[in-house]
Amino acid sequence: MKDDYRRRSPRPERTDRIEENEGQLEGRNALTEALRSGRTIDKVFIASGDTDKGLQRLAAQAKEAGAVVVPVDRRKLDAMSTTRSHQGVIALVAAKEYATIDDILQAAEDRGEAPLLVICDELSDPHNLGAILRSAECAGAHGVIIPKRRSVSLTATVAKASAGAVEYMKVARVTNINAAIEELKKKGVWIFGTAAEGSIPMYQADLTIPTAIVIGSEGDGMSQLVRKNCDVTVHIPMAGKITSLNASAAATVLLYEAVRQRLNK
Repeated sequence: MKDDYRRRSPRPERTDRIEENEGQLEGRNALTEALRSGRTIDKVFIASGDTDKGLQRLAAQAKEAGAVVVPVDRRKLDAMSTTRSHQGVIALVAAKEYATIDDILQAAEDRGEAPLLVICDELSDPHNLGAILRSAECAGAHGVIIPKRRSVSLTATVAKASAGAVEYMKVARVTNINAAIEELKKKGVWIFGTAAEGSIPMYQADLTIPTAIVIGSEGDGMSQLVRKNCDVTVHIPMAGKITSLNASAAATVLLYEAVRQRLNK
């Protein structure tokens, strides 16, 4: 059954971008104290080419704590800064603590339900991620998975766009999406990728089984390897002249198709 569902299609890689200025810490002391207190740091932007050993040690500590360290031109740091005294480093703080994949699956087990997850493959728009968290929470999904790199994380803008859902929805941030997919498969979760050219319409997909819905990036959709690793690709039937929905709308439609099927099971 799984072999019949597999589809493959290429697409180019995306690159990291500078994120919004909300929920950020500026300067060495601010980052030092945040790390000391155990706050979750998403990303650290550090002046590229800076040979200051103290700054390099701080970046290493942040990386060890799980943050993504991104070297950038000092002029970009200047543009991001709101205090105008960033001292060569700006950090983005997570709006809440991240969960693990096991936490998400345990939540489903505790509720006596088949897992229902959303996997976001390199979303870059914080409003899209926030809207997905909101829809996932409303639909009773058990969690959302995002990658560490080439993706928006749990920033203040995401939290605001989620309309409070970020407080209730478990979000796991993983180093490698494909490794996370393999982990889910080993634990009995089926991976449903969404694509305009998906092999079957969503109504033919059995979303009552343990399900993870993959939503691709805003511009390019799912990455080549993620698409290859899906058990099935599905498409949302389109009756109008526009041929696609945005990422958060597509996630909502698929989530509520899962809700419909599970209610009628």
